[in-house]
Amino acid sequence: MIVFRYLAREVLVTLSAVSAVLLVIIMSGRFIKYLAQAAQGMLEPGVLFMIMGVRLPGFLQLILPLGLFLGILLAYGRLYLESEMTVLSATGMSQQRLFAYTLVPATVVAAVVAWLSLSLAPQGIAQMQLLLNKQEAMTEFDTLAPGRFQSMKDGTRVTYTESLSNDRTALGGIFISDKNTSASGKDRGISLLVAEKGVQEVHADGSRYLILHNGYRYDGTPGQADYRAIQYDTYGVLLPKPEVSSEIDDRDAVPTTQLIGSENPRYRAELQWRISIPLLVFVVTLLAVPLSRVNPRQGRFLKLLPAVLLYMSYLALLIAARGMLDKGKLSFGLGLWWVHGVFLAIGLLLLYWEPMRLKWAASRARRLAHG
Repeated sequence: MIVFRYLAREVLVTLSAVSAVLLVIIMSGRFIKYLAQAAQGMLEPGVLFMIMGVRLPGFLQLILPLGLFLGILLAYGRLYLESEMTVLSATGMSQQRLFAYTLVPATVVAAVVAWLSLSLAPQGIAQMQLLLNKQEAMTEFDTLAPGRFQSMKDGTRVTYTESLSNDRTALGGIFISDKNTSASGKDRGISLLVAEKGVQEVHADGSRYLILHNGYRYDGTPGQADYRAIQYDTYGVLLPKPEVSSEIDDRDAVPTTQLIGSENPRYRAELQWRISIPLLVFVVTLLAVPLSRVNPRQGRFLKLLPAVLLYMSYLALLIAARGMLDKGKLSFGLGLWWVHGVFLAIGLLLLYWEPMRLKWAASRARRLAHG
């Protein structure tokens, strides 16, 4: 029992450290992406941390299996390097017994991953889509920042204001550039609006207008001399009415209960994917235990690169099989299970290779002695 607690603690501590590092790396990359969208006015800065929070379960469901795999390799590799595994082997600790001990913390990790994969991650993706729907429904007044040119509508409109009131209704020093296109998508030039000041008016029916004062409007095509200039005292622009869509069309956000029993091929593939992630934990544990065995003279990082490549091959095959399921190129009876079967066989071969090799060597020695 003391040995079991020691091994479990080593694995879990290393798992926590590796997973924390991986989580920081992945979340930093995602945060930079969302931060760039906020700088372009596509997202409100105040929702960035909320989006990262709801995406956290989705990140963890893929990080934890890799963290466990690397945790076993590094923790047991250190024990082999410091000859602690040699002492344990001398007291009867076989690879199979070591694997049985490792299954206990692996089962805990698999249970957490199953909770994330089947419940929390879909809920998080659904909440993120609702947040993004709200962001798409925002107008320029909701994201406009004074003193900064802001691109909207996929870059077809650029808005600038020198000053903006705290209630976001009064503007000063306004510049609006809007690219005009026909219904067929043909470029019809640009419109420039320049105004000394402006105010947003909200009517009782919910419609909103931008009323500009003391300015000019220029219409024309860049490179041509047929510009039209209009000076105005008051100019009204109808603003689009924000409509928040509650529709969620991403299958990753569909609750697991709706996936069970569905005849939709994409939903069936998604259900197999969610079940495969907890199964992945047990298979990579089987792979990691024999791969963690290293010669103290070679160092514990000798097998790390091949082991990571094996893990990436496993995950890549799962993703490829999922794509084949989506396209109908793979039967659902075979599904993703064949990938788990292949790597389960590889893990069993690695686990029992050393005992079989010693058994064959002993049998050959006996034959030579009797021969």
